[in-house]
Amino acid sequence: MEIFTIGHSNRSLEEFVSLLKHYGIKQIVDVRRFPTSKVVPHFKKEILKAALEKSGIEYKHIERLGGYRKIGYKEYVKTKEFRSALRELIELAEKKKTAIMCSEALWFKCHRRYIADELVKLGWIVKHIITKERVIKH
Repeated sequence: MEIFTIGHSNRSLEEFVSLLKHYGIKQIVDVRRFPTSKVVPHFKKEILKAALEKSGIEYKHIERLGGYRKIGYKEYVKTKEFRSALRELIELAEKKKTAIMCSEALWFKCHRRYIADELVKLGWIVKHIITKERVIKH
């Protein structure tokens, strides 16, 4: 199975949706613990969800996969809570072409790298969307 990751960064909503469509993404799973943004308000959960669904892309939010953990994300991946949330992500991704999303543009500076590590261990192919011309295999 294959799954993508993407960071919304400071992109416009139009650019973000265009990027998802370019890669055939049918579902976004938001892995931000706090799905809001003061810097780019169009990436607030409610606004983003409405825009994606208007474009034919389903939006899901799995807060339990979000970052900012007191014990650190590297330790958090060992918990039952993380494993349960990862199972939820996998169940969603088995049904539709999916990208997990956070705010950081660069996956290696984000907790998405730990999620990707765990998915690869389970046999998933993980691809990080950078631009329309560039995808990096994990």
